[in-house]
Amino acid sequence: MDDGKPPPKLPRPSLLASAGPGFPPPYRTAGAVPIIVTATMGAADQRYFDALRAAHFPPDRNHLKAHITLFHQLPPSSLDELERLVRRIAADTPPPAAHLREAFSLGQGTAFRVESADLLAIRARIADHFAGMLSAQDRGTPRLHITVQNKVAPREAKALLAELAADFQARALKIDGLAAHHYLGGSWQPAFARNFRGVRA
Repeated sequence: MDDGKPPPKLPRPSLLASAGPGFPPPYRTAGAVPIIVTATMGAADQRYFDALRAAHFPPDRNHLKAHITLFHQLPPSSLDELERLVRRIAADTPPPAAHLREAFSLGQGTAFRVESADLLAIRARIADHFAGMLSAQDRGTPRLHITVQNKVAPREAKALLAELAADFQARALKIDGLAAHHYLGGSWQPAFARNFRGVRA
């Protein structure tokens, strides 16, 4: 569901159907939508990547701000528990160190690779808490990235990659916190956001 890609189709809501191993009971609630979890960037980085998306993403598909997706679809009924967990994590965790490592191809788009062992450790803490509720996609370790272009012709994507890679220099990326969003088709509705407040030792 990230960057223009639709989420896996969920089963038709039913109070009788078995949820199956990949779909816990919350998915059977009529009208419920998945929860997406992202890492939030510092203001300067957010403006930079939003500008790249505005310049290079197809306008009819650019419904979102630049983001780093951590979970693609947590059950909608987990929202309150997720918020309590994220509040605890934010209170005792310092902002994670992160770096932009390279621009890379998505085939029909372009993204920047994000390297952060600290952020993956935070994600693992959330994944452990919701282990029985994760989709197959969210059970794996994500390839952290920021997409600035998608759903374009391969030739256009290749040209942008060459342009961005030509003067790219690896640098630090500021990560401020975590946010949750309701997935509404192409757009997202904010649910909550919390900034990291822990003190780095």
